[in-house]
Amino acid sequence: MVKLSVIIVNYNVQHFLEHCLYSVRKAVKELPVEIHVVDNASVDGSLEMVREKFPEVKLIENAKNVGFSAANNQAIKLAKGEYVLLLNPDTVVEEETFTKMIAFMDAHPEAGALGVKMIDGSGNFLAESKRALPTPEVAFYKVFGLSAVFPKSKRFGKYHLTYLPVDEINEVDVLSGACMLLRKAALDKAGLLDEGFFMYGEDIDISYRITQAGFKNYYYPETRIIHYKGESTKKSSVNYVIIFYNAMRIFAEKHFSRKNARLFSFLINMAIFIRASIAIVHRFVKRAALPIADFLFIYAGYYFISLFYANFKFSPHSSYSGYFMLFILPLYIIIWLLCVLLSGGYDRPMKGWKAVRGALSGTAIILILYALLPEEYRFSRALILIGSVWVIISLILLRQMLRLLKANGFKKDSLRILIIGKEEECKRVHSLLDQTQIKIEIVQYLSPQEQGSYNVNVVDSWKERMTVYNINEVIFCAKDLSSHLIMDAMSSIPHPELEFKIAPPESWAVIGSNSIHTSGKLYVIDVHAINTTPNIRSKRMLDLSSAFLLLVLSPILVWFQKHPLGYFANIISVIVGKKSWVGYAHIKVGNKLPRLPHIKPGVLSPVTITDMADATPETINSINAIYARDYRVLTDLSIIWKNFRSLGI
Repeated sequence: MVKLSVIIVNYNVQHFLEHCLYSVRKAVKELPVEIHVVDNASVDGSLEMVREKFPEVKLIENAKNVGFSAANNQAIKLAKGEYVLLLNPDTVVEEETFTKMIAFMDAHPEAGALGVKMIDGSGNFLAESKRALPTPEVAFYKVFGLSAVFPKSKRFGKYHLTYLPVDEINEVDVLSGACMLLRKAALDKAGLLDEGFFMYGEDIDISYRITQAGFKNYYYPETRIIHYKGESTKKSSVNYVIIFYNAMRIFAEKHFSRKNARLFSFLINMAIFIRASIAIVHRFVKRAALPIADFLFIYAGYYFISLFYANFKFSPHSSYSGYFMLFILPLYIIIWLLCVLLSGGYDRPMKGWKAVRGALSGTAIILILYALLPEEYRFSRALILIGSVWVIISLILLRQMLRLLKANGFKKDSLRILIIGKEEECKRVHSLLDQTQIKIEIVQYLSPQEQGSYNVNVVDSWKERMTVYNINEVIFCAKDLSSHLIMDAMSSIPHPELEFKIAPPESWAVIGSNSIHTSGKLYVIDVHAINTTPNIRSKRMLDLSSAFLLLVLSPILVWFQKHPLGYFANIISVIVGKKSWVGYAHIKVGNKLPRLPHIKPGVLSPVTITDMADATPETINSINAIYARDYRVLTDLSIIWKNFRSLGI
């Protein structure tokens, strides 16, 4: 008889899923367990990874994203276990997690659901491990911040039950769907997850229905999981705010009286307005702060330069007209900053040379526009050139100041890394890091074998090594270290400036996340180079500019095409964004593109047309991987040039 059915719903988090499944495999031990993975139409290679590395997993492939509740229900209907564990893919469980959870449930037949102590990627406790029912009163305290101001108050601290000790077992109202163990008998009585909740809120609903069915929910801190919260949705986004609070509204309308539901809806609408406004302002400030600072800094310097130049060129106390200062100069600066943006000068981490490249491009564009303007609008070509020097200087100065202040995105790129594991695995992880684009100042190995048995002294000795070498990042080798020991280290090592990551065995990704508000960070053998923001933008700009050029020159170029009608059709497809000029080569066996980042289908591919017939699937996949890893705009231009006559295929 199956004791436990583990259900994981995945959506485009391949590397986190891989590590999750690895930790699940270690936690299974001798337990009669079945593992279900429901994939909601991922395009990041998750399915291929599961088939290749975890053949024991029962895989359900959805053709579209059906949502969290519906996907879980698909597996619950097939589950044979006495207990069903809903587990997020961006989690890591301890080796004893399943054994301890099942033992508690066996000893407490009144327990319908069980949740554990969750920590984030920095080892910090996650408050949503235990929650109260979000009644209008509790929601009011949460929405207006009273729960944060008075966390120890039994009245105001109800939402996350912050007045309860985090290391004591307690009966609670609501458990987190990131790791929720359900008694199948209780689930049969309470019913499946409500599919009206697409994402968020379903855990509140099922927790409440479990208690309505006569069972209890328990918070159980005697085992832990890491939850890299933030992988599916960015918590500061407007979309998250709306989805999350609407889920709470659905719950209120379903379970509260009409009067309470109306009050709750009023509070929720206020919360959506307040939180969405904060999210919009936060996003704007975060994205626009540096461009605005650049604009003001450049304008201030340019103003004094224009005064000095006017005095030098014309006469003392001369100045340029108000029209120039109020309209023309701001327009110049906007052109420069747009070029900096398109050049990647605002991509994080910030690269000064990209900003300089953008400024030079902007100068060229301004000079061209200047030459096309009527005489009365040409103020001074020399002033443009002098001003461009100031633009470059100001961009560099401002970024250097932010770097000295260690502002976010401007911190020193180089890392001092400590890899903890046996020598062979440390070398493998080091080799993986060498194939990424990160800058590493020093890498130290530390074998757990040198420290004797696994105990508190082991972690203390790690602290000493970190202090001696001024380590700012620690990578744990999951092959050689238990999840329990890793979590102990993360929770006990002081880490205001320290980042933790975990290297799953035989994986090409190193996983970590130091904030619940940001997506986890990955060090990957850089097959995702093509999927970085600068390359996505550059590839799209190339597609658009070349498509419009090919359209303008079509009266001439169409005569050189093998398929003239297809030529025009492909130009339109590229312009509207359905295709790119260059994409992956198709693999005939199953037409799959395993483990590669998603890009638009291409008119052409890295594999030449004449060679495709003879290339094996393995060869084609290798060429696709190299194209993704080493992507450059020049690569696309070369492919387009060499296959110019085939643009209509």
